[in-house]
Amino acid sequence: MGLAIAGGHINANASVPLPLVEQASPSLAPLLKQITPAVVSIATKAGPISAKSSPSGKSQPVQRASTTRELVDRPMRASGSGVVIDAAKGIILTNAHVIEGAAEITVAFADGREFPAERVGVDTGTDVAVIRAQAEVAPAIPIGDSDQLQVGDFVLAIGNPFQIGQTVTSGIVSALHRNNLGLERYEDFIQTDAAIYPGHSGGALVNLRGELIGLSTAFLASGNTHPGMGLAIPINLARSVADQILKRGDVRREKPGVMF
Repeated sequence: MGLAIAGGHINANASVPLPLVEQASPSLAPLLKQITPAVVSIATKAGPISAKSSPSGKSQPVQRASTTRELVDRPMRASGSGVVIDAAKGIILTNAHVIEGAAEITVAFADGREFPAERVGVDTGTDVAVIRAQAEVAPAIPIGDSDQLQVGDFVLAIGNPFQIGQTVTSGIVSALHRNNLGLERYEDFIQTDAAIYPGHSGGALVNLRGELIGLSTAFLASGNTHPGMGLAIPINLARSVADQILKRGDVRREKPGVMF
């Protein structure tokens, strides 16, 4: 990832601000130490499913970035990711499809702690959900302004791909305002080449100031290949939905495509 590094030092005139990257050691580690504790893994347990209702085996060009492990005629377990936005109240943002049909929700932190969580509310129109951990949780992640994003901005995706544990990938904003993909009723995705894989759903897309600017939600795929085209819900949209859920339990829209 190009960080305007020359001879082992960051160019002071670089156009991308890197306030949390140490000058003497060009690394994202100092930034990540501050924000990764706010990104959680989410495991859910639902009721029995049948082979006919199995969500696996999809060959759609746009795929959800959640991991599902299914056992026919036995409880289904699925996983994804989430981001703490209010540590005092244990409020966590994730994707609605991560907790869809969940009878039980468990959140796990990078330090190994696990707690049960409860559903606060979901908005299937934007694929945003709010859950609450039933315990004191890690510090919340700083919230950025997704309206200020530009194509070419560096970003990091943090989540729990393939249930192997917290993972960080990097890239740039490849495009903005992606829609008409058939994923949600209301689409305004950030496209990025930061790798987003199954299990990243609901995880954090952050800028190089350590601010949350999106929720990873899906990736574009062709057959068995992963072309490096991930999609994230802009945080301004996700936060607007979450605020309404927390305030009144649902999302009200005055007319199609406009949120209040």
